[in-house]
Amino acid sequence: MSSDKIIIAIDGYSSSGKSTMARRLAKTIGYRYIDSGAMYRAVTLYAMRHALINPDGTVDAPRLETALPEISIDFKVDGDGQQTLLNGEIVENEIRTLEVSNHVSPVAAIPAVRHALVKMQRAMGETKGIVMDGRDIGTVVFPHAEMKVFCNATPERRAERRFKELTEKGATVTYEEVLANVMQRDHIDMTREESPLRCADDAVMLDNSAMTIDEQNDWLLNLYRSITGKKD
Repeated sequence: MSSDKIIIAIDGYSSSGKSTMARRLAKTIGYRYIDSGAMYRAVTLYAMRHALINPDGTVDAPRLETALPEISIDFKVDGDGQQTLLNGEIVENEIRTLEVSNHVSPVAAIPAVRHALVKMQRAMGETKGIVMDGRDIGTVVFPHAEMKVFCNATPERRAERRFKELTEKGATVTYEEVLANVMQRDHIDMTREESPLRCADDAVMLDNSAMTIDEQNDWLLNLYRSITGKKD
């Protein structure tokens, strides 16, 4: 891999459009895209399947920590998209449900889970040429990334996007349920003790509440070009 490639870290709130932007940028510039949120969702799905989430929504952290060595997560490109694999099984649709969304923040707040996935994520970026999005990529996973972006939008705008995404996939949910989930995840993400969501000091802020997807993509590509000096 060319030595002039960089690490691009895109962080932000849930449903702030960072994954769509990151995926498009990676395809445009020929980088590998990693959705770190999908990794936490995959661990959450594993926990749900193995009864490691209690009826009250709390997580059996000791048992999940013990199970972590049994969890393998990978990605494969599928056309214009990307599929998430959990122990070799494609689980892309399963990890995008509202049920998984309702449990992912408590799972992601467990220190052992974060340590295990951060280790995986750093290994994925060893040779650079990577675009990774998540909650702590620019602050914890790759604090020395050459390009950092922090995305935000109003909770209502983010809930609208998430609601549209879920209903287009056939999910039976209400906008109010999705908005409540977005706000709950914000609170957990920002207040957790381990790697809380925050904007890195050297990140470029982007509020995309009023931006179209194309406008966001153009903004991100222009930032990449300004940092790298590349025009293609």
